[in-house]
Amino acid sequence: MSLVTAAAAALAVSMTVISPAAAAPSATADPSPNPTAFVLERFRPASQAQGDRGAVTYDSALVPTTAVALVAELRLPGKWHGEMRDHEMREQQGERGKHGMPPRGTFVFLALRGVEPDHHFGIHVHTRPCGTKPDSSGPHYQNVKDPEQPSTNPEYANPRNEMWLDVTTNSRGDARAKSLVKWHFRAGEARSVVIHEHGTATKTGRAGMAGDRVACINVPFK
Repeated sequence: MSLVTAAAAALAVSMTVISPAAAAPSATADPSPNPTAFVLERFRPASQAQGDRGAVTYDSALVPTTAVALVAELRLPGKWHGEMRDHEMREQQGERGKHGMPPRGTFVFLALRGVEPDHHFGIHVHTRPCGTKPDSSGPHYQNVKDPEQPSTNPEYANPRNEMWLDVTTNSRGDARAKSLVKWHFRAGEARSVVIHEHGTATKTGRAGMAGDRVACINVPFK
């Protein structure tokens, strides 16, 4: 299965779950999900970084320039519970119980091909575009910002408040990940997906840490 086909299948499943046939939208909600970002890039050397476009590698042993990445974002329509009337909330909660999906949120799908085989990578959405240096992409995007930076407090550095897409590659160096959170990115504040050298830590004092940044993909998240 190609990367594009895999992404399309993952997005189709999400769209089916919250389609009008599954749950009738309110008069003020969007009638269907809106795919808002879709990138397919081959990694290039960091010295060839192109502003807010493309993908770069900082460690060609783990992420060679022959490797490819695909990232797709889907915004799920709906209302926050604070914006709902009582009967709307009951309906939305009923749908969430039936399908395991929140009434509003963001779904991100990632696929990698041709990176280091049999390796566990920590992967997160970051706040700035990729650049020639690994730290160009800034910190992790957080729905609720930790007042203390860098953030290593698991109250903030966790997969519910951030977008984590950790993967373990197969013997060919291929992997896929998906994540669903109950919020939307703030406009202009989520700009890239960064691949780290190892899996993401969760303990206090190290939460969110995943080692060196080995590659970066520019994504125009909305």
